[in-house]
Amino acid sequence: MRYYIILLWDLLLNTARMSMKVALLCKFTAPEKCFFGLLRMFDMPTFDLLMPFFIATAIFACIPGPGLLYAAARTISNGRQAGWLAAVGLHLGGYVHICAAALGLAILLKAVPVLYEVVKLVGAAYLIWLGYRMFISRNVVSVSNQKKTPPVSRKAMTQSIAVEILNPKTALFHLSFLPQFTDPGATFPIWLQILILGTIVNFMFSITDVACVLLSAKAMRLFSASRTANRLAHRVGGGILIALGVNLAASRG
Repeated sequence: MRYYIILLWDLLLNTARMSMKVALLCKFTAPEKCFFGLLRMFDMPTFDLLMPFFIATAIFACIPGPGLLYAAARTISNGRQAGWLAAVGLHLGGYVHICAAALGLAILLKAVPVLYEVVKLVGAAYLIWLGYRMFISRNVVSVSNQKKTPPVSRKAMTQSIAVEILNPKTALFHLSFLPQFTDPGATFPIWLQILILGTIVNFMFSITDVACVLLSAKAMRLFSASRTANRLAHRVGGGILIALGVNLAASRG
């Protein structure tokens, strides 16, 4: 506990110190030079490290993964509002894994296989349960009436946060991916560099989630033409979630 209090105190001091420097730099420096001045002042990882980081992150963000498929399933089955809330929930849940990687907590999942398996199976069971509920749902999603939010969409964000947190593969991804692009010689400590880089990764992943919600919302218009098509949308969305849960349960760490 004392270790994390020291980390928090160090973060507050660094934030206050850097805020003063940023204010002075932006006040007395030309706008076109301000960004590069901030990079030099923060002494973050060099361009040789950051460029591969952004390229790799962009590639990973565009690969269809559980997050994209989950956002699509929510949008098709429960409407665009539920899709937006699902994307927000996945984004917020991502910060849990980023903080765990920065503070070293994610190492527990790698060091204790039993803990990893328990979290994985709980997450898989939760996905399958959500998929089953969605599969048998009879709620009708109306695109024409956007002002009235379907009751199920109000739970989309909290359920999405839980889905993201209960996916141990996300924790191991951050644990193995982010440290490769940190610089031990930088001004910021390694844990703070991981927090910053992880936040960038989270935002880039969320961009593709939002794009997926927009595309799925257009597809949803086809399903809203009739009750039969609407029920089919629930079957498709529920089937995707069940498939994600089965895949997570069957995967190996």
